[in-house]
Parts: sequence; structure tokens; C-alpha cells
Amino acid sequence: MKSTLLAAALATAAAGAAVADPEAYVLDASHSQIVFSYNHLGYSTNWGMFSGFEGEIQFDQDDPAGSSVTVSFPVMSMFTGWEARFDHFMSADFFGATEDEMVTFASTGIEVTGDSTARITGDLTLNGVTKPVVLDATLNQTGDHPMAKKPWAGFTASTTLLRSDFGVGNFAPFVSDEVEVMISIEAMKADDQES
Repeated sequence: MKSTLLAAALATAAAGAAVADPEAYVLDASHSQIVFSYNHLGYSTNWGMFSGFEGEIQFDQDDPAGSSVTVSFPVMSMFTGWEARFDHFMSADFFGATEDEMVTFASTGIEVTGDSTARITGDLTLNGVTKPVVLDATLNQTGDHPMAKKPWAGFTASTTLLRSDFGVGNFAPFVSDEVEVMISIEAMKADDQES
């Protein structure tokens, strides 16, 4: 899901550069996270995270709107910090998840909105339901990674989802239907794309 944002970030960063063809970038799985939060009965905000996922961006510097991104990861890779909560999320009350159930995101459009911002539209598939979502992305930095010695990019993004849109709306509105999503991603130029 969150990989889509990188396409926008990279596109924004290089809007003025001249490159003939899109270039492949891959997510740095060790430094990419998706964090979500929701209100619990008005008493607290609970948090969860996905990390270690992979994705690919086709980055077109001549035509940033022509860039694209895809990402996928198992729903059971969710981290809640509390085993009983994880078990409840994976139960029939919510996902009824299996080992091979995936969360996927594929971009369908990128709108550059400023020098370092973009809105990325894409299809999010969660719990067997596909819905369009819009990510508000901000480019953090691009340039050669000081240790990896290759082009790198980083960005943040956010969106708000409704659990009920994806068939996991149990206990709403006591547990908030709205889920705030924050994404932080790093991506590297693919090895076979190095100049």
C-alpha cells in the first residue's frame, strides 16, 4: 500500500530531470514501515505496524505522473505488541486470516501537488475487498546513500481508512471505524538499473 507513495516522492524529486525511460526502484524492507492507529472506546489510541515488506516502483523522471508502484505483504505480518490482540484481529471477528492472505496496493495515478508533495491514488486490497485510496505523500530526501553508494529516496505519507469499507468494521463505532495510517519508506535504485 504504502509503496505507492514512493513513486510520488521520487517523481516529485526529479520532475525537472531528463531521463528517457522509467527506472526501477525497490523498497528497503529494513527501513520501511506502515503504522496504523485507532481509538479504543474513547479511552486510548491503539497502534499497530507492518514492516519488512517489499515493493517496486517504476519511476519516470520525464513524466512523473507516468510512474507506478506496487506493494504486497501478508496480513499476518501485522505487529500489535500484544499477542492476544493480534490473535483477535486474525480471528473471524475481523480478518479470519490465513498464512497466504495478502494486503496489496497498486497505484492508478499520481498528481504532483508541490515541490515535495504529491497525491497518489491506488487500489488497496484488504480482507478480499478492493477499494480506491488516496495517499498524501511528502518527499523527505533523494541522493546517493552514504553507505550503499547508490541512488536512494525516502518519503512519508498518510491516509485515513474506514474499517467497514473492507469488511472488518466489527465493534464500530465504539472502536473507531476510522483508522489513521502513516507510512515511512526508503527505496533504492534496483541493481540492474545502476548507471
